[in-house]
Formats: sequence, C-alpha cells, structure tokens
Amino acid sequence: MSTYISSHTRRYIKGTQMTATPTPTPMISIWTHRIYMALAILLLSVSSAFAQSDTEVITITEGNVEPTPIAITNFIGPDGLPTDIGRDIAAIISNDLEGSGLFRPLSQAAFFDPPSDVTETPDFADWRPIGASALLVGRAFYNADNMIEVEFYLWDVLRAELIAAGAGSVADKGKRRISHQIADVVYKKWTGDDGYFDTRIVYVAESGPAQKRIKRLAIMDQDGHNHIYLTDGSSLVLTPRFSQTVQEIAYLNYFNDDPNVYLLDIQSANSELLGSFPGMSFAPRFSYEGKTLIMSLARSGVTNIFAMDLATRQTTQLTNTPFIDTSPSYSPDDSQIVFNSDRSGGQQLYVMDKNGGNVRRISRGKGRYATPVWSPRGDIIAFTKMYRGQFYIGVMNVDGTGERLLAKGFLVEAPTWAPNGRVLMYFKQNPTNTDGSGGESYLYRIDITGFNERRIITPEGASDPAWSPFLP
Repeated sequence: MSTYISSHTRRYIKGTQMTATPTPTPMISIWTHRIYMALAILLLSVSSAFAQSDTEVITITEGNVEPTPIAITNFIGPDGLPTDIGRDIAAIISNDLEGSGLFRPLSQAAFFDPPSDVTETPDFADWRPIGASALLVGRAFYNADNMIEVEFYLWDVLRAELIAAGAGSVADKGKRRISHQIADVVYKKWTGDDGYFDTRIVYVAESGPAQKRIKRLAIMDQDGHNHIYLTDGSSLVLTPRFSQTVQEIAYLNYFNDDPNVYLLDIQSANSELLGSFPGMSFAPRFSYEGKTLIMSLARSGVTNIFAMDLATRQTTQLTNTPFIDTSPSYSPDDSQIVFNSDRSGGQQLYVMDKNGGNVRRISRGKGRYATPVWSPRGDIIAFTKMYRGQFYIGVMNVDGTGERLLAKGFLVEAPTWAPNGRVLMYFKQNPTNTDGSGGESYLYRIDITGFNERRIITPEGASDPAWSPFLP
C-alpha cells in the first residue's frame, strides 16, 4: 500500500502535547455567536435588470481577469450627509468586492459631488470620466427604535440602468451581515454567479511551538471578522465540517489517542459525542440532505468507507477492499461519492454510487491525489495533489478530464468550496526548522480560474478550513 500524503495522523499526533478532557469545553464567547446567528436580516424589494490540461507536465493555471471598476459612495442619512454607520457599511461592501478580485472600487477622492438623494437617477456624466462601470449608492442611519435603516441602489453607469435596489432594517450587531448581503447582490447582478460574502468559515486555530501546538476550533465570517473560539484547546481537534443547515459542526477530537467524533450545535454550544472511531484521521462529512454522515474507518488493518444514519446512529459499510479507501465526499444530489484509494497501486481519485456500487477511477495524472471535495455546483471536484515533493491544490471535471492546478507550496491541503462553487479555500503550511520553530499554517483562498490567491488573516495560525453553505 502506498504512503498517504499529508496524513493528519502524521501532522497532528506526533509531537503534540494533549491534556484532553473527555468532553470539549465550549468557550463562553460562543454566546456572542448565538446572538449573531439569531439576527433577523431583511433585504426587501430586490429588483433586477439582468439578469484538458496536460497532466504529465505540472503547470499552474493563472487566470487574467480585468476587475470591474465600481464607485461605492458612503451611505447617507436623512439629511443627505454621510453617516458613520454609512461609512462602515460602504467600507465592508468595498472590501468584499475588492477581495473577490472581480471588482476594483474606485477612490472616493476622485468622486464628484455624490448624490444627496439616492432615490433619484444619478447624473452618469459625473461618473463616466473617472472610469466607473458600476455605481452603488445608499442610505444607512439609526431610526427611533435604534435599528439600522438601510437602502441601496446599484446602477450600470455605461448603460444608465438601475440594476438592483433593496431596503431593510437590522439590529446593530447585524451591520456586517447586511453589508455582506448587499455585496452578494452586487456580485450576483454583475457576474451572474451567487455571491459568497454572507458565509462563515470554521477552522482549526493553531498556537504555540511546533512540538507543543495547541489546536482549537474557531469560527469567523468569510472575511475574518466576528472571530470566535468554539473549544478551549484542552484537547486536540481536527477537520471540522459544516452541516447544510449551518447549525451543526462535526469534528474530530482526540482523547487518550482515540479519535472521537463530536457534533457541535452552534446555537446551544452543546457538543454531542457521536462515537469513538479508532483508525479515523478525518472527520466525517455531511450529506447534502443532512441525514447522513460519511466517513472512512480502519478495521483489521484496512480502511473502508462507511455511512452513518444520524437518526439511528447505524453505520453501513460502502466499500470492502484490502486497500485504503478514505476522504469521501458526496455530490450535491447525494447520488455519488468521490474518494481516494490506493487500490490501483498509487493514491488516486475514484467515484462510486451512494450505495458503494459502480466504482470507477477518474484521476489519471502522475503523482498522488487526496482530499477530494465535490463542488456545490456538481460540475467539478477539488483535490490535493503531490508530485515530485511538491503539493498542489487542483480541480478536475467529474469524469477526471480537464485537470488544472491552481496553487502550490511546501504543503497545501484541505480544499473547501465557497457555496457558489467559484472560490476555494485551503491552508498552506511552512516547513518546520531543525530547532523546532516554523511550521506555521495559514488560510488562503483562490478563484477556480487560478487568479486572486489571497491570505485570510486570522488571529493566529490556521488549518483545516470548512466553508459554510449560504447562511439562513
């Protein structure tokens, strides 16, 4: 059997000091998250006027996308003047759109007099000379009930057309979320794809020296804000996974060197033990319908894939081979499963029906393949690849054609999809020095065209990201 690349057992168990307790302890700050998730965000009355690589040679695909220049004015109050909350909202929207790599917010220093009445059609002659293709204006202020009133208008400057408009109100703590929702509207109306800004990331936060690294679950908005620790670091945690409801997270917790799978309810902060699974090195993944967990388990020296019914806690074995079958991921319709296996003599990607039948190999390139994840769109599969000592993040069609490598590094691993299926997040790990220093890990994201790789800033080191579905 082949040696598996970037085994979590190798990365996390060796040299890691664990003083685990049987039940992970959620941080008190989870209460803030419970409030955050309970916010009622309203966006109303949205109107619209739009609506094969050579695998023998390792190359990195790099796209060349010219971003759309967009003018985003500070949102104003009833008096027609910018408000502090309006400036904040405009800045958050601008950061979201610029971070996507598809938009280029223009400097406000170049603006002529912004409109004092955002409900009126703007004078497009004021915006064309500075190169604006799109214009976003709006109002944002506190009403008598101390709620934030928000109103926005998105214009196509070149066509002189209103593309989208919306209005709503939100509690103060919902400022960032309603800003992300407006950015999502802009993204969708201009690109045709769903936005991904109103989403969250769960990951493993890492601190301390390489030989005594503390790892705890953390959650944040996709832009790195509203950061909250979910566990206290007293036990080793790995590979968190969101449910499709975004209310639960499955993760792996090591206690006395045994892997235990927990289900964390985000709103209640309660962790439920699903079971102890010796031989597991990755947390299970949820099916899209949310009733099943799929996992790989090592029994009697071999690793096979199992499905667990969450209602009954009963497991069904899906593969039965003397090889290593691991890292399963469902297709969006739950009809198929992609996984990696060494049954062909080297670590490759395979697809099978949800009942374990009709197994077929899809990867054909040189090197070893691991951690496949099916796109939410259903059209492509992301993976980790190792070839000649180098790690890569890549994508391929579901039949294995069209392989493209997007990112590389000393260690790049654990791709996870934005819910729109256009953007990937993963982590990069630096080499560990001979004195035990180094080995830091950080989160990155990249467009599937291979452009706009950006690091996501976190309070400390980070690994094993999981992108949430769209928030309810």
